[in-house]
Amino acid sequence: MKLFDVYPLYDIEPVKGSGSKLWDKEGIEYLDLYGGHAVISIGHSHPHYVKRISDQLNQLGFYSNAVQNSIQEELAEKLGVISGLEDYQLFLCSSGAEANENALKLASFQTGRKKVIAMKNAFHGRTSGAVATTDNPKIIAPFNADHQVEFVPLNDVEALTAAIDEETAAVIIEGMQGVAGVFLPSEEYLLKAEKLCKENGAMLILDEVQSGSGRSGKFFAFQHTDIKPDIIPLAKGIGNGFPVGMVLIAPHIKPWHGMLGTTFGGNHLACAAALSVLEAICEEKLMENASQLGEWLTAELELISEVKEVRGKGLMIGITLDFEAVELRKKLLFNHKIFTGSAAHKNTIRLLPSLAVTKEELSQFLEALKIELKH
Repeated sequence: MKLFDVYPLYDIEPVKGSGSKLWDKEGIEYLDLYGGHAVISIGHSHPHYVKRISDQLNQLGFYSNAVQNSIQEELAEKLGVISGLEDYQLFLCSSGAEANENALKLASFQTGRKKVIAMKNAFHGRTSGAVATTDNPKIIAPFNADHQVEFVPLNDVEALTAAIDEETAAVIIEGMQGVAGVFLPSEEYLLKAEKLCKENGAMLILDEVQSGSGRSGKFFAFQHTDIKPDIIPLAKGIGNGFPVGMVLIAPHIKPWHGMLGTTFGGNHLACAAALSVLEAICEEKLMENASQLGEWLTAELELISEVKEVRGKGLMIGITLDFEAVELRKKLLFNHKIFTGSAAHKNTIRLLPSLAVTKEELSQFLEALKIELKH
């Protein structure tokens, strides 16, 4: 049997990681400033993460959601404290797509409606509802194409006002548009979206799968404003590499038995992984590090003439150049051993490093970038 060939692969096989460093099977060291799509939040093989999961595995690795699991309650309590959303409810699943799928289902249950408004250039996942709200026709199969989804431009208040009506179940917005190239919803836009949802009886879903877990310098990117979304999907960085997804649900949404369900969501190892991430974020002040280094790096990048725009908050950064970025990314990887990320916006490089990355490591990237730009 062969693997189903859907991924274009670099001829590199990492076999070991520590912090922001990777080593391939030849022993070559790399600087990881992409973290596997923003997944590595506290660093590769973080000792507390490894110990938490190992200790739990030595006790019990898995049982179903048909029994009591106090580790889930511990996770919900700690997540409420660190996020400041202690009155919200928590549903645990296994991925970002699953989190968004359940968020959309919740909105439909709550409103009795089908229509969803999503943003142009959005990415929410590849399962049925999540991919229908993803603005990429290439990955939407005919089976997924019959959802009632209307796309509007991000930050276009007039377009959103015209689209939302009494048939709308939800408006779904990313805390920062990641795959698109790190585009931010404005505070004005988020406040207006919240107001329009309330006026029309729709749910506001803030997709923090990529932008959450402290990456923006606050636990959720939307917390740079005063809004309170109805539903918040979260994944990627909350597990630091272990498959963890979750949905934070406002207190006015009432559950009933069987409303949502999952086999692997909230399993013992997943909860141990997520708890270790929350504990490391707090104990190592990683949100503060993300905020401070993000500001410093943005300022340094803006001094480079070929850099036309730097977008983002904290350590979720999009660097737009005056040319397509694909060859530059290859040079950074093969000449300087630095992993960076691509974006749908072809001139953009994405940086999504561990929140524990150091100034010295980011300086290494800046030096390599300047060399390749011949500064």
